[in-house]
Amino acid sequence: MAAPRNQAAWLTKADTPLEVGDAPLPTAGPGELVVKNAAVAINPLDWHMLDSGVFVQQWPAIFGCDIAGEVHEVGPDQKRFKRGDRVIGHTINLVSGRPQDGAFAKYVVVPADKAAILPKAISFTDGVVVPFALEAAVCALSLKVPGVAMPGVSTPALGLPYPSLQDPTPSTGKTIVVNGGSASTGSMVTQVATAAGVRVVAITGAHNFELSKQCGAAEVFDHKDSSVVEKVVDAVRKSGDEFVGIFDAVSIPPTYANDLAILEKLGGGHLACTHPPPADAPANVKGGMIFAVNDVTTPVWKEFVTPALEAGKIKCLPTPTIVGKGLEHVQEALQKSKAGVSATKLVVEL
Repeated sequence: MAAPRNQAAWLTKADTPLEVGDAPLPTAGPGELVVKNAAVAINPLDWHMLDSGVFVQQWPAIFGCDIAGEVHEVGPDQKRFKRGDRVIGHTINLVSGRPQDGAFAKYVVVPADKAAILPKAISFTDGVVVPFALEAAVCALSLKVPGVAMPGVSTPALGLPYPSLQDPTPSTGKTIVVNGGSASTGSMVTQVATAAGVRVVAITGAHNFELSKQCGAAEVFDHKDSSVVEKVVDAVRKSGDEFVGIFDAVSIPPTYANDLAILEKLGGGHLACTHPPPADAPANVKGGMIFAVNDVTTPVWKEFVTPALEAGKIKCLPTPTIVGKGLEHVQEALQKSKAGVSATKLVVEL
């Protein structure tokens, strides 16, 4: 029987369109799976890589990190998975630089420690919105010691507990503010924090209040409200909880201005960002930029993700928008992501 044919959306140099072409069929080494992709999702990081080549270590490159599909091959040491399993996973081209570790291909290598069985009731196009956001959320919330996100920029280290399958989840007596609650990472940070027993106060557009509440936010405030800072501060104080800090899923000057104003009124705390934190943050603000590849997530992938999806403890939110079917649609999806989307995640079927 002939070997399957692999194809990928290749980036040959920065700021040029992706080129769909043949790619070597990867094999699964120790600790790895090869997955035949059924769907891939787009993250803002991806169009930054397309435009500037940031984080690309080897040219031509295959990048992307959100995948859903069927296991094609398991590494020699793998017991959790078998060929044919439906899975979601987070690929690691970002750190490895290897083309076979980039999501935008028909067949891709995924670390077994960054994959989980996708329940049969959940479609690939729904499930694929989870992996990167989950990896980012756990990295944002559960690291205990700061690492390096990029030269001169540390990762946040909030030291919060892992999400729990207990229902109801015992409260930790802590509250976190999520700025950008309808973004993919904001939605998942809200879900993971809630599942860890941390109360979430979210900031988002008024039309996205229901999404943030679906994700578990206890209170939601409109980012366009001129008194949003005062309302968030009041909500945190009234809770009586220990204030942890802020996760900013947007991380641009206007959101940073609100973050710093809230932190000033609440006596400081953590500021976990998706871009480098503001340089003018005072000494009582512990700023950090998430780097969404870390072994801290391994227990969550192994023990939490599948039963949490089955129980609805983690939902596939925000809902996907399917751009098209086939690798040729990845370029279009990247451009749409760059133009800006709200309360959805762009997905390409394969």
